[in-house]
Amino acid sequence: MPTLFDAYTFGDKMTVTNRIVMAPMTRTRTSDGDVPNALMAKYYAQRASAGLIVTEATDVSSHSKGYAWTPGIYTKAQVDGWTLVTEEVHRSGGKIFLQIWHVGRMAHTSLMPNGEAPWGVTDEKASESDVFAHNADGKLAFMRASPPRQIRTEEISELLKEFTLAFKNAKLAGFDGVEIHAANGYLFDQFMNSVLNTRADSYGGKTPQSRTRFLLEVVDAAIRELGAHNVGVRVSPFGRYNSMPADPRVEETLLYLCNELTIRKTAYLHVLYELMPTGNMQDSEFNETHLSDDLVRKIRNALSATLCSIQCTEGCRLGRSPRVCKVSHTPEVSGGAVRSRRCYFRRSGE
Repeated sequence: MPTLFDAYTFGDKMTVTNRIVMAPMTRTRTSDGDVPNALMAKYYAQRASAGLIVTEATDVSSHSKGYAWTPGIYTKAQVDGWTLVTEEVHRSGGKIFLQIWHVGRMAHTSLMPNGEAPWGVTDEKASESDVFAHNADGKLAFMRASPPRQIRTEEISELLKEFTLAFKNAKLAGFDGVEIHAANGYLFDQFMNSVLNTRADSYGGKTPQSRTRFLLEVVDAAIRELGAHNVGVRVSPFGRYNSMPADPRVEETLLYLCNELTIRKTAYLHVLYELMPTGNMQDSEFNETHLSDDLVRKIRNALSATLCSIQCTEGCRLGRSPRVCKVSHTPEVSGGAVRSRRCYFRRSGE
């Protein structure tokens, strides 16, 4: 039986030195211009002994931003900053994927270009959810997300171009691959929710094909730039975080997506095993239920890629079969998983 410290190969292409994955964690440590810096390079290099690092969520454009001081991957300065990070990680013997996102409606006008409204799948506001932005006094604070405006159908092709540029830039910056963030109530999750997504166009919420259409278009763009074995996807089935409504078609959407990712031979699917809180991060407790064993079995049966089933800010083990990353239910290494509910950072980056 493989151990936590044995090498693992995604598909037949990318091999990592062990089966520990460092999960993505938003850190808000960038320099002006949302540029990654030496502090961030030090932070990630210190963790390069993990088999794979997945970075904090990274913006594909100036209007994809939902939180202050999160990094981007759409300017030369940002690419240069990320190059510092990947060089340090590789110098330390590690591998690193860039997590890429667009927050959709989960933004505030103060973060948007020219104070415009956030870009939403619809114009429905995340009425109970906060983002991290500058208030009227210029101080950083948790603020209620602003009312969005619906993305026009003709703008979706422009969004696809922005993601494509992000993938090109990730390759230019030296990343080993990318993880597409389609979880936790952000843009792709908004498209995939059949209750929230009331669009009447070909990206609407009526069928699993239309709900996942934009995500799969972006996955295909990533594959063209990086190769399928260097592309992962993150989802959060049944999650209610960021004011997401309960969706009776979650399983239908998820299993359809699994089948499509299998066809494309992507590296892995990262599933949040324990659900995020329904409220805001700063005043909630992480005591939600986890996914059922039955659903996990269905995912495994539908998916030929690796299944990373890990929670929020956890590391994990790439599992005993080529398909599963087993989750521990104890704070220490157990059953092959490394688990930590809370993370603390020093100003030195350690």
